[in-house]
Amino acid sequence: MMPFSIPLRVLFAWVFLLLLAAASLRAQELRYTVDVRERGSHAIGVTLRVDSLMVGDTLFQFAATAPGTYQTMDIGRFVRGFTALDVRGRIVPSARVSTNQWRIAAPRRVRSIRYRVHDSWHTPIAEFRVYPMAGTAIEREHALLNWQAVIGFPLTQQGSRFLVRVLRPRAWQTATALRDVGGVFEAESYDALVDSPVLMGRLTADSLCVTGVPVRVAVYSPTSKVTATQLAGAMRDMLQAAGRFLGGLPVDRYVFLFDFAPVAEGDATGAWEHAYSSEYTLPEEPFTAEAGDRITRMAAHEFFHIVTPLHLHSEIVERFNYQRPVPSRHLWLYEGVTEWAAQKLRQEGGLASVEDYLAELAAKARRDRQQYDTSYSLTDLARTSYTAAGARQYANIYQRGALVAGLLDIRLLELSGGARGLKSLVLDLSRDYGVSRPFPEDSLIDIVVARTYPEIRDFFTRWVEGAQPLPLREYYGKLGITVEMNEHGVPKSFAVAADASPEQVKLREAWLRGGDPPPAAPMANRCVATALGQ
Repeated sequence: MMPFSIPLRVLFAWVFLLLLAAASLRAQELRYTVDVRERGSHAIGVTLRVDSLMVGDTLFQFAATAPGTYQTMDIGRFVRGFTALDVRGRIVPSARVSTNQWRIAAPRRVRSIRYRVHDSWHTPIAEFRVYPMAGTAIEREHALLNWQAVIGFPLTQQGSRFLVRVLRPRAWQTATALRDVGGVFEAESYDALVDSPVLMGRLTADSLCVTGVPVRVAVYSPTSKVTATQLAGAMRDMLQAAGRFLGGLPVDRYVFLFDFAPVAEGDATGAWEHAYSSEYTLPEEPFTAEAGDRITRMAAHEFFHIVTPLHLHSEIVERFNYQRPVPSRHLWLYEGVTEWAAQKLRQEGGLASVEDYLAELAAKARRDRQQYDTSYSLTDLARTSYTAAGARQYANIYQRGALVAGLLDIRLLELSGGARGLKSLVLDLSRDYGVSRPFPEDSLIDIVVARTYPEIRDFFTRWVEGAQPLPLREYYGKLGITVEMNEHGVPKSFAVAADASPEQVKLREAWLRGGDPPPAAPMANRCVATALGQ
């Protein structure tokens, strides 16, 4: 090897480039202050401070929609007083150019951007009402912050690092899956920020340990009718069953956020899933065993979303388009399989009898036939989810989508001799794809067929991409389960047949246990008791 030396001018050039790179990295750190102390105004003051914006950062974007909502939000409608300022506090010219975008004339001069955004719960906008669980509430005793409804960003910097300090009443507690470093919430991108809402105010909290993973429950209940300890107790068995169903959780933490504050009349209540948390806006009522069971059923669905789509998703979901909704065709996986799993894990975990599980199947089959247009395929439901016509059919993904997932489970178990069903397929895919490795949007069915059996392509053609009548009698007949229909061909009931053949009984036993058990992932006990942030 011959010795060599670096010319001084080249060394200086390298140092200069490194300094430029470091400056560029600093410019990619966006520092926000969010003020929720003016609780009576239902408005949030937001200030963004930067060292400088890039030359190309002429457009400032507010969210048109958000992952997992399948609705138009147009958060720009709630924004007032947008102002860009230079280092001396002088106004840098800017102008609104669309519902959700402002154009900044000289971004290199900008050192701060200020605006106010009204909370979506109390702003009288009739068109495209934001779901309460996906919006914002600024109340006297609490606040719910979904960041896509609060934080706008320079359009080129969706992947930048976001630091958010929230100014709030001193006595308020906070609950979120975000990292809190010295009173500042940190997120590695806008997508990661939006993925972790914050509940704050006068909260109760409790915690559980599920397969070595700390799971926290935080509750705001205006008149203290519901507490975190009550909900944690109600959900405990379901969460443990979910851990066994998955062979371990694919996350290192999880937070349930429950907001029982009243919403506007006519607004929907419900839940919204995230990778490390889920949030719920529900009517406040005295806690009972029935109420706990109802909430637990909802939570089972949202909790399973840690697998689909939050850890198993396509490239469309990976880098979400906040300017223009772009639907993924795989709603059958994200919502249909999730709803199936929420019911199946209860059955496999001994929390629901076979009779109860079959009764739920019958109810879904009736709703599919009687309440929705069955000419819509699951792929059609996905592609039209942001349209008015699609929105009217969308909720059938929780009926037909779950029914199709159940049929796919039976077919996979049949072809594998009872060894591997839909659960095994989803867990296998989750091991190869993940939070930062999406699958190709156009290739998922090919991937599934390659990993399973050639016959599965026909299944997708008929009942995912197509809308052929569901073969409920044929498929459940393979398990020795009869399906009784009324005179219109609508399912009335599912029942275990007393005269099932040995082959049917064998496949039914495999179906009841979900095929061969998944290999347990190595687990470290990360459960540490933590208090809510002050």
